[in-house]
Amino acid sequence: MAENQDSLRRYRQTRIVATLGPASASREMIADLYHNGGVDVFRLNFSHGDHADHAERIRIIRELEQETGRPIGVFADLQGPKIRVGTFKDGPVALEKGHVMRFDLDKTPGDATRVCLPHPDVIDALEVGAHLLIDDGKVKMRVIKKGKDFVEAECIAGKKISDRKGVNLPDVILQSSPLTEKDLKDLEAAVGMGVDWIALSFVQRPEDVAEARKVLNKRAQLIVKLEKPSALQYLQELVEMSDAVMLARGDLGVEIPAEEVPSVQKRVVRVARDAGKPVIIATQMLESMVTSPTPTRAEASDVATAIYDGADAVMLSAETAAGDYPVEAAEMMRRIAKFVEQDPLYRKIMDAEHPDPEETSSDAITASACRIASSIGAAAIVNYTTSGSTALRTARERPPVPILCLTEYLDVARRMSLSYGVHAVHTEDVDNFADMVEKAIRMAKEQGIAVDGQRLVITAGVPFGTPGSTNILRIAWVK
Repeated sequence: MAENQDSLRRYRQTRIVATLGPASASREMIADLYHNGGVDVFRLNFSHGDHADHAERIRIIRELEQETGRPIGVFADLQGPKIRVGTFKDGPVALEKGHVMRFDLDKTPGDATRVCLPHPDVIDALEVGAHLLIDDGKVKMRVIKKGKDFVEAECIAGKKISDRKGVNLPDVILQSSPLTEKDLKDLEAAVGMGVDWIALSFVQRPEDVAEARKVLNKRAQLIVKLEKPSALQYLQELVEMSDAVMLARGDLGVEIPAEEVPSVQKRVVRVARDAGKPVIIATQMLESMVTSPTPTRAEASDVATAIYDGADAVMLSAETAAGDYPVEAAEMMRRIAKFVEQDPLYRKIMDAEHPDPEETSSDAITASACRIASSIGAAAIVNYTTSGSTALRTARERPPVPILCLTEYLDVARRMSLSYGVHAVHTEDVDNFADMVEKAIRMAKEQGIAVDGQRLVITAGVPFGTPGSTNILRIAWVK
C-alpha cells in the first residue's frame, strides 16, 4: 500500500532514490514506484539509454508531479571516463600468478603477451608499483616496468582476462578531466530536459568539481560522486564544493579494501551532515532483488546501517532499472527505513552528536527550532525559504519531527525531496506575520502533518522573501 495516497506524505525521514531503466520505463511503473514504492527522487543513468528515452521518462515524472501536486526530484548521472582494455584475437587469456603482460597503445587485438590499453593519459600516469584492477577487481596486476608508450605488469591474482573489461587504478590520480566528450553532450541534454541535479562521476580532486561547476553555470545543482580513493583525500573540500554527495560504493569497493568501506561510509555521512549537504548511499543495497522478490538478510542490514549512520537517502540501481521486482525493491527499502526510524536506538544515535551551528542568526534560530520542537512535542518544524538553505540547515539537525518546507520556487521544492525529513510544498510566499502563521497552520493540516491541538515551530526571515535571512522563530497552535 502507498504511504498516504491522499496527502502523499512520507511517514519516514530517510529518502529513497530509484534508478529508471528498461524495467521501469512505463508511466504505470513510474507511478507505482512513486505511490507504492515511496520513491522520492528518480535517477537517470546516462551510461545507458539515449536522450529520447531519458526525455520521455522526465516527461512522465513531470506529469505525475502535476497530478499529485507534489514536487519530485530528478537527477542525471553522467557516465564519466571508462577505462577498458582492448580485445583479444583468440578469446579470453588464462592467467596464473606471475604471468607478465604488456599494456600498450597498439589497437591490434591482443594475446597472452600483450593487449591494448587505449588511454595515453593512463599509460603516462602509471608508475612501477602501481596496481591495475581488471574486471571489477577479479584480476589484480602490478606494474613492473614502464616504457614510453607501454607498461608491463605481472599478475598477482586472477584467472583470466577478456575483451573490453574495465580497469580501476587505485594508486593513480589522472590529470585528465572527469567530463568526457560524451558527458558534456549528456550534461547539456539533461539540463535542457530540466533535471534538478547533475551527478559527476569519478571525481578525484577539487579541480574536477570546479570544472564541472563552470560548465554547469548554475543551471542545475551538482552531486559529487565519491568512488575513487583519491577523492577521500579531499573529502572536506569536495563536500563543501558540492550541493549533494553520493557515496558510490561499487567502484570504491573495488579500489579500497572491503573492510574499509563501512568506516568510510560513516565518515562521509558525518562530513556531509556537518556541512548541511544531502548524502546518498548507493550501490548493491538490495542487489539480490534484481532476480529475487526478497533481499538477503545481509542486504537488509546494509540498508539499515546506512539509515542508522544518518544518511539523507538510500539508492536503488539495477534493482529498479533492470530487475524483475522494481516496486518490491522500493517497498522493501521503504519498510526498512520506517522500521529503523521507529527504533529508540535510532533516535539516540541521531541525537548523540549535532553539528556545531555557524555563528549566524540563521543557524542559531534553526538549531533552536529543532531543540524547541523536540522539547514541546511539536508536530513539525515549518521553514519558509527561498533558496532552500533554511531547510538544509534544519535537516542537518536530524530532528525527530517532519520539516515542512514552504517555498515559492518549484526548483527549490524539487531539490528538497533529497533532504532528510523535508516535506516541501510549492506555494506563494507570505508578506506579513499574520499570514505567516495562518499559512503554516493551514498547510500543515492540508498536508496531513498536523491536526488541531498540536503545535508548530515556525521559522522565517524578515524582510519576507529575502534569501538567507532567517531571523524569526514562532510557536503556533494548530486550530
